[in-house]
Order: sequence, then C-alpha cells, then structure tokens
Amino acid sequence: MSKAIVEIKQVSKTYTRGKQKVEVLTALDLEVAKGDFLALMGPSGSGKTTLLNLIGGLDQPTAGQVLVDGQRIDNLGSSALAAWRARHVGFVFQFYNLMPMLTAQKNVELPLLLTNLSGAERAQRARIALTVVGLADRASHKPNELSGGQAQRVAIARALVADPTLLVCDEPTGDLDRRTADEILGLLQTLNREHGKTIIMVTHDPKAAEYATHQVHMDKGAVAIGEVP
Repeated sequence: MSKAIVEIKQVSKTYTRGKQKVEVLTALDLEVAKGDFLALMGPSGSGKTTLLNLIGGLDQPTAGQVLVDGQRIDNLGSSALAAWRARHVGFVFQFYNLMPMLTAQKNVELPLLLTNLSGAERAQRARIALTVVGLADRASHKPNELSGGQAQRVAIARALVADPTLLVCDEPTGDLDRRTADEILGLLQTLNREHGKTIIMVTHDPKAAEYATHQVHMDKGAVAIGEVP
C-alpha cells in the first residue's frame, strides 16, 4: 500500500445557520494513498463536498486534523493556507471557472502568476499542460470558442500547470453529455495511471465513479469505504 498522502483524523465540521448548528461531518477518519484516484459519492447533504473542500484547503474543520503530504493544514492562517493551496492543489469544478476574456493559454497560466516564473516560463508550462490534455491547437481560443469538453480540458490543464500534489475535482462532468463526460473521465484516468497524479473527485454519477480506483460512499457525515474491483 502506498503512503497516505491525505490523512483525515477525527474531523468534524459544524456550520451555524442563524441560531441553529448543523453538523455536516462527525468524527470522520479517512486516508487517501499517494497515486490513488478516489471517487467521493453520496446523496446531497452527505458531506462529500465539505470533505473535498477541507482536503483542498478551501475550508477548515471545526475539530480534528487534516494532513496533506505530512503537513497539517487545519491550523494554518488564511494567507498561509492560500499559499499552500497555490503550491499543492489543482482544482477542477463543474462549470470550468474560466476567465471569458482570456485565451486558453492565458487561463492556464493564471495559477503561475503567484510564482516567480518569468512570462516565458509561464507560457512554456501552459503550452505543455495544454498538450497533455490534447488542446495545444486551441491555445489562442477564448472560452466561448470552445465546446464544453474543451473548456473542461482547459480547466484541467490549469489545475495541472503548477504540478500540484493533488487534483481536487468537484462534479467535473456534471455539465457534460455522456460521451464528453467519458472523454474527460478518461483523461483524468490517464493523468492518474500514466502521470501518477493523486485525484479526489466528488460525483453523483455511478458511471463516473467507475473510472476511479476506489469509491468512498458518504451518508450523514460518515463514510463506508469500498474498493472498486
């Protein structure tokens, strides 16, 4: 078994809505091995997106520890957490979150603006990332000139460009038709198998989950882990 790259230890998360407290995660434990492709599944309200946000450093737990590659991130301040995210996490969302006025090339370069790389180095890395996702010939196109599948490939290239520790994907095929979704999932599978990327993906789609190495089914803030054959 590979070393755990993500360790969730007795994590709870409670939100306050008015005078009411809503417990989303309760004393949750989970490990994700380096090089794994994990699908987080479960009904709406089960806590899977909350868990994904904790792993990606977009939120912090009410209690417990979140470790990524041996580093605790649950006790980092906001600026330190932002710097950590920039170095270690590539995000892929359902609706791409591309900047409409920028070309695919410039969208992919965006995470590198937080680094000390020169403009030429940023451009070279973006070109490599676009090549990896099969869109080198669309580098000069803006989002409205791309199909949904192409836009999601640009988003994946943007997530990859800084060579992150983790790829964190929230319903990455939720806005795509079946054929295009399968192409995107095949790309994620290739990034996992051939490039060794650790991927954690939230999905409602059982067919999407079949592309993963493991599935974690969540319900009411708890998990039941089952391995995909």
